[in-house]
Amino acid sequence: MSESMEDVHILIVDDEESIRVTFEMFLKREGYGKVTTAATIEEALVAINEEHFDLIISDIVLEGACGTDLLKYIQQTGVQCPVVMITGFPNLNSAAEAVRYGAFEYISKPVNKETLLRIVRQALKHWQLAKEKQELQRENEKFRRYLEVIFSSVSDAIITVDEAMRIIQVNDTARTWMAEVHGDEVTDLQSLPGEMGMACLQDASRVIKEGQVVREHQVECRKADGTIRMISLTAAPLKDAVEEFNGAVIVARDISLGLPESHGGLRSRFHGFIGISPQMQEVYRLIENVGKVDTSVLITGESGTGKELAAEALHAESWRCDRPLVKVDCAAMAEDLLESELFGHRKGAFTGANRNRPGRLLQADHGTLFLDEIGDISSRMQLRLLRFLQEQTFTPVGQDTPLQVDVRVIAATNVDLREKVRQGLFREDLYYRLKVVEIMLPPLRERRQCIPLLVHHFLALFREKLGRRIHTISDQALDALTRYPWPGNVRELRHVMERACILCTGSTLRRENLPVDLVGISEKTSSDTLRQPGSATPSSQQFVPAAATDQEMVQQALLQSGGNKSLAAKLLHIDRSTLYRKMKRYRLV
Repeated sequence: MSESMEDVHILIVDDEESIRVTFEMFLKREGYGKVTTAATIEEALVAINEEHFDLIISDIVLEGACGTDLLKYIQQTGVQCPVVMITGFPNLNSAAEAVRYGAFEYISKPVNKETLLRIVRQALKHWQLAKEKQELQRENEKFRRYLEVIFSSVSDAIITVDEAMRIIQVNDTARTWMAEVHGDEVTDLQSLPGEMGMACLQDASRVIKEGQVVREHQVECRKADGTIRMISLTAAPLKDAVEEFNGAVIVARDISLGLPESHGGLRSRFHGFIGISPQMQEVYRLIENVGKVDTSVLITGESGTGKELAAEALHAESWRCDRPLVKVDCAAMAEDLLESELFGHRKGAFTGANRNRPGRLLQADHGTLFLDEIGDISSRMQLRLLRFLQEQTFTPVGQDTPLQVDVRVIAATNVDLREKVRQGLFREDLYYRLKVVEIMLPPLRERRQCIPLLVHHFLALFREKLGRRIHTISDQALDALTRYPWPGNVRELRHVMERACILCTGSTLRRENLPVDLVGISEKTSSDTLRQPGSATPSSQQFVPAAATDQEMVQQALLQSGGNKSLAAKLLHIDRSTLYRKMKRYRLV
């Protein structure tokens, strides 16, 4: 018995005082520390209601009552303990009734010391085993429910089969996947159609035949909507507690490359733009509103921020969307060539002009003209462009009569036109004519939360373009890309991702696939930002880590932010999803 004899509590019920005293003496001398006596069934019921007993010994014949009434009460009220019935007049009916109401033992008087102690030991041992059994059953039920919760909560698909390929159990994910390719309930792997069914059947057959784990491999499975789900399959022997082989367990993980989830219902895509930052949300709203208004727009921003995408989005949002969008790169042409390209020329207007050529303005009639790098045009071109914007007419080179067109002009520049106006290098009147509405595109370093989205977009793009089986990117590589300052903005990120996909030979793009100088700058930028006492974080708070390891810096950022994960991510200059992965890796959740 797990509990000591001194802790065992026994109730003796008998209307003969001598028997109560004798039984109590026998039990206490044996070492049982707690013995309570009752002369009547009423006294016994009061004691049972007030205290807990491990064993009850009762005479079957009591003054004015019957011991079986006590048994009935114990059974009806759910009192848990063994009961030993004693009688001076044994008969078959009384014994049968006592057993029917749950008596542990039925013995006749006189009861000697050895018999009493033996019955008590047996009853207590039986009761202890019964309690241990109940506890084990409760633990097993709790463990079973726990396993069911884990089994159903895992995002991977889990399928268990026996040696005959009959499906034993599936979790919710597996059930959903199987329903996509087979409307009815699947009972065996042979009935599961498609690439997934074939792959699972082959892996399970191999496991059952060889008894060895089938390591992770990738399978392309076509879903009902025609899209491809890339699945990573692993199969292992299914064995019970005595190591007997029973079947196979198959784990399928969806490793299809997709964009990370957006936050708070924000738009992550808009006319070729990708990003969820507040700056990009404002750009989206501005383009939607300005696009519908037929006015000149000036797009500003550093090189590589997507000024041409903004022009395309403005055109797509306008009523001119079904008319041409004509693009002119002003910085790529000399002054004379740009004039001819923009306004056109007549045959013989200059040496080499052997035919009439319509200019881009004429080609854009009723559509949109996009003038990229407008800050690089000459003073003469600035004047001609200003006249066109004022009058909507122009004169081709070598022609006397002007032409009138209906064109919306969108201009873009990566230089500070206001400063060029101040220096006298750009006409002020043209500047204000172009800048009826200005759309400023933020540099990538100011919207780092957009980087994971862009990374996954380019990863999917170049995976298909290069025919590489790259399914994901490591946390370390994504962290390096997020920390890098990106002087070339999105254009530079695109080139880096293309290079990384070319160099990647596995299924996961790793940090070693990135340029060495990029990784070095990322680490230095992170170290300098976090260690300079005077550096300001996006939340206008100072973050001065006293630790060198990444885990300690994450812990300190969480401590300083009071557990606010969004603020902690800003303190660390990383995306919130990256912070979550770090917290999970370091078991800080």
